Parts: sequence; C-alpha cells; structure tokens
Amino acid sequence: MTPAPPTTTPPSLTGRFRRDPLLWVATGIAKLWWPVWGTVTRLPDQTGVDDGVLTVRIVDRERVALDENVVALTFASADGGPLPRWHAGSHVDLLLPSGRVRQYSLCGDPADQSSYRIAVRRIPDGGGGSLEVHEALAVGDTLEIKGPRNAFPLVLPGVTDGRDPAARHLRFVAGGIGITPILPMLAHAQRLGFDWSMIYTGRSRESIPFLHELARYGDRVTIRTDDEQGLPDAADLIGPLDGERPVALYCCGPVPMIDLLRTHLDGRTDVELHYERFSPPPVVGGSEFTVTLARTGVTTTVDAEETLLAALRRCNPGVPYSCQQGFCGTCRIRVLDGDPEHRDTLLTEAERADGEILTCVSRCAGDHLTVDL
Repeated sequence: MTPAPPTTTPPSLTGRFRRDPLLWVATGIAKLWWPVWGTVTRLPDQTGVDDGVLTVRIVDRERVALDENVVALTFASADGGPLPRWHAGSHVDLLLPSGRVRQYSLCGDPADQSSYRIAVRRIPDGGGGSLEVHEALAVGDTLEIKGPRNAFPLVLPGVTDGRDPAARHLRFVAGGIGITPILPMLAHAQRLGFDWSMIYTGRSRESIPFLHELARYGDRVTIRTDDEQGLPDAADLIGPLDGERPVALYCCGPVPMIDLLRTHLDGRTDVELHYERFSPPPVVGGSEFTVTLARTGVTTTVDAEETLLAALRRCNPGVPYSCQQGFCGTCRIRVLDGDPEHRDTLLTEAERADGEILTCVSRCAGDHLTVDL
C-alpha cells in the first residue's frame, strides 16, 4: 500500500470517518493561519537599512591658507543625489581609507545640498588623520562619511527664544583652524541681519585659512596675529563689552584659548559662552586606577589626570579612537569586571548596563577595571 502524503488528514481512530473531523478542521485553520502569522512575524529585511554611512566623491581640493598647510575638500554624493541637510556648527565623521575615523566641521553653505566642504590643517605630529587627508586624498576619490551631527549649534536670539533680536549681540572668536564651524555661522547671522562681530586670531596671516572669504565682511571681522600683536589676552579676544547689552559669544580654537575665556567669563551674567574644542578636554576630578586587558593579561595604571584611552594605547597602540570627547563612540569597548564611571553623553542606560564604556572620557568608580581587549 502506498502511504498517504503528509498533508492528507488520517482517518478517525474508530474507522468511522475516512478523515478525522477534528484534524481536518485543525488542518484547514492552520493552512489559513500560518501564512498570516508568517507575514506578521517575519523579520524585516536588513539589506539596505540605513546605517548612517554615506559614500561621497571628492569634487574639489583647494589650499586655503597662504602657508599651504590647510586644505579644503568639497564632497558631492557619489550617486549624484542631494546630501542630508545640516545647520551651522555641524560636523561629519570622515571614514578614511586607513580605517581611521576623524571629525571635521562643515564649513560650506548649509543651504547647498549638492556639496559638503571641510578644511583640514596638516599636523605632522598628530594621530595621522590630517596627513592622510593631505597626502592620500585627491579629486575623484570616493570615501565614506557619517553624519552630519551638531555638537555646536548656533542659537540665534529672537529666533528660538522669542526675544527682540536687537537686544542681543553675537560675538565670534576663532583661533586658526577653529574658523571652520564659525564660517557658516557668520553667513547665517549676516543673512538674517543680526548685529555681530568677530575676532580671528592665529600665529600669522600666512597660517590662518579663509582670509579671502572673510574679506567680504569688512570691519565686522578683526584679524590679529601673534607675530604682529603678540599673544592675545581675554580682553583682546572678547573685545569691548558695554555691560548692558547681553552678548552670545561663540568660540572655537585651541584649548588654552577656550580655557582663558572660560576663566575670564566665570560668573558674568552678560555673556553667554558657547564653545567647541578640537582636542580632548582635561581630566577633572580623576583618581588613579588600574586596567587589565583581558585578552593579553596586561595590566597598566591609569593616572589621575590621564584618560583610560591613553593608558590603553600604551599597551595596544591600535585601539581605535576619534573625537576623544565622548560623543562619537569610536572608542567604545566592553567592561568585563569592575565599576565604570561614565562621563559620556552618548551611551544609553541599556548599553551601560551591558558593560559598554567610552574610554576617551569615562573612568573607573573603584580601583580596577578589566576590559575586553
């Protein structure tokens, strides 16, 4: 006898019915139910999911400082489409061919979705990112970026807070390559007719970029250089304040400049200080602890004024990092043992509970950590 196929309902146990009634009904329901259930519970197709990475092509390359140590790169989308919108103060993550990830401020026109522009100063003794941009990237090359993201937004008086714009003054302070996030802010403030002024400082006129673009603003921009006027103090950077008209001050430049302004303006109520730094912030309130790299068994000490990232790089120079300020996530690793002291603003509570930590800013709440390296 040929066995019945699996889809055939068997007879009832008593032999009274050729097909068992209960099984026949259950089979019919299943044939209708399973396709519906499969549609409802099917896992989404992950191919093509936006991971935040965008492929761009370099369409222009220009030296924008007289000493030729600053190069501006202009990108367009590799597929010819519009680029995501951005606002003044935004930056992108540049995923370099070497695997390095570096953040660079967008310094073009936010209204132009056909291109992005960044500017990079050559730093011979840096982490290698700027040298790679200067020496390995050319017009026509494609590379990947992530973003834009904005950690330095321009908050315009009278636009976001409802107050009279005439009651506020915008003051911009840029040091050297710190001009990059400031440039689109100037254009935006000028386009909207705001009362603003700027102090732009650097080692020399040969070293500071975009002087030709700033010329269109006339005496709104004051250029001062160390070789002509000496190192500026806080009063030189801020300019005259009448004490009556509140000032929103936006600063980007080297750490000593920012620290000088922060100290000078501490306790003042007539100046709002907004700033972005291009280098790691100092470790404040740190305590010494040790860290063990689980995969090698190597243990090293993290000094009270040293970052966990710096200590890890002594043992493993290949440890990835980028912003060194706790917002990009490149340096995240997992803690296997110990109590992390989180100082970032990126990780979620679930990620922290899972043991993740950003080594560039976070530390240990006890005396020892073991990490998955």
